[in-house]
Amino acid sequence: MRVLIVGSGGREHAIAASAARSRKVEKMYCAPGNAGIEEFAECVDIGAMEFDKLTAFAKEKAIDLCIVGMDDPLVGGLVDEMEAAGIRTFGPRKNAAVLEGSKAFSKALMKKYNIPTAEYESFTDSGKAMEYLETVKFPIVLKADGLALGKGVLICQNLEEAKEGVKTIMLDKKFGTAGNAIVIEEFMTGREVSVLSFVDGKTIKTMASAQDHKRAGDGDTGLNTGGMGTFSPSPFYTKEVEEFCEKYIYQATVDAMAAEGRPFKGVIFFGLMLTEDGPKVLEYNARFGDPEAQVVLPRMKNDLIEVAEACIDGTLDQIDLQFEENAAVCVVLASEGYPVKYEKGFPVFGLEEFKKHDGYYCFHAGTKRQNGQVVTNGGRVLGITAKGKTLKEARENAYAATKWVQFENKYMRHDIGKAIDEA
Repeated sequence: MRVLIVGSGGREHAIAASAARSRKVEKMYCAPGNAGIEEFAECVDIGAMEFDKLTAFAKEKAIDLCIVGMDDPLVGGLVDEMEAAGIRTFGPRKNAAVLEGSKAFSKALMKKYNIPTAEYESFTDSGKAMEYLETVKFPIVLKADGLALGKGVLICQNLEEAKEGVKTIMLDKKFGTAGNAIVIEEFMTGREVSVLSFVDGKTIKTMASAQDHKRAGDGDTGLNTGGMGTFSPSPFYTKEVEEFCEKYIYQATVDAMAAEGRPFKGVIFFGLMLTEDGPKVLEYNARFGDPEAQVVLPRMKNDLIEVAEACIDGTLDQIDLQFEENAAVCVVLASEGYPVKYEKGFPVFGLEEFKKHDGYYCFHAGTKRQNGQVVTNGGRVLGITAKGKTLKEARENAYAATKWVQFENKYMRHDIGKAIDEA
C-alpha cells in the first residue's frame, strides 16, 4: 500500500512510526512532515491546508490510504475532498469533525443526549456574555468556540478577570475567528484523563488511557501549551471509571453523532475530568492527541493500517484492539520561551543515540533539516518517549533519555508523571 500522512508534528511522527510497522505498507509520504518523519516517509512540501495540492498529489502517486493527523484540515473538510477525489481517507468528514471544531456544538450535543459534562452557556454576543458573568459562581472557565491550538481556554478567578477574558477572546480576537462565539462553563475539579478511541460510525474501541500536562511550568504553572508531556496508562482510570464511561459517555457520543446525521469515522479523543460526581467530558478532539499519541501508539499491538481500514469500512467490531502490559512516558523538549516567544534554527545533537536502545523513541515535533543538519523549527521540538514495566520505570527511562539530546535554549518540565508517585 501507498500511504500519505498529513501533518508535521510529533503526533504525525508517532503515526508514521506505527504505520511503518505494518506489513501492508510499501511506500509512505508525509505532507509536509519534519526531519524525524523522514526516517519512515518521503516528506513532501505541501501544507496541511493546501487541499487542492494534497488531492492532486494523492491521485498522482496513486495513494491507497490517506491519514489526516491534524485538526485544522479535518475541520476544514480535507477528508471530504480526498474522498471526492477517490482517495480512501482515515479521519472524520467535515460534518463530524465539528465535534472538535465547535465547542458550542459539542456542548449542545452532550446536553441533548445527556452525556455528563460541565454546566455551561454559549454566546455569540459579548455583551450578553458579560451580563451572564454577573450570575455565575467563580472560578469559571471561558472557551473560544473554535480551534485555538489547545490554547483558547481561560480559567478566571473573579468577575473582573472573566470580563477581561471575554474581551480577549471575543473583542480583541486573540484566538482569531475561534473567538466569534464563546462557551462559559462551570469550573470542574478532579483528575484529568485522556482516552483515545477508534470509531467506525457505529462501533467504538477505546485505546489505553493517558494523561497530558498542558501548563508550561513545573507544578502546573505558567501558560497553557499544546502539551509538555504525557504518560500512559493513567493509574486514576480504574475499571470502575472505565465501566461508567462505556455506559454513559463513549458509545453515547458515537450514537449521538449518528443520530444527528454526522456519523463519525476516525479517532475521538475524550478529555475526561474525574469529579466527585463521577467522570465528565471536558472536551472532545476529532483526532489523535498530541502528545498522547506518542505514548499510546508505541504500546499498541495491532497493525495501525488494519485498524484504520476497519474504521473506514465499518468493520471495527471485528478488531481485537490490544495494548502491551507496560507503561510509557513522554517528556517534551521545547524551546525556551514557548508558548510565547522563542528562537529557532539551533542544531540538535544526540539523536542517533535512540537507534541503540529498544523501547526509547524520539518523536520530532518542531524540526527541519538545514544543510544536512537537524535544527529546531518550533516551540515544541522533540517528544522523548520511553517504555518501562511500570510508570515509575518508564518515567525514569524517559528523563534519562532527555539527557542524550542537546540544543541551545532546550527547556522541559521536570515533573511529567509526578502524579504517578501519588497514585
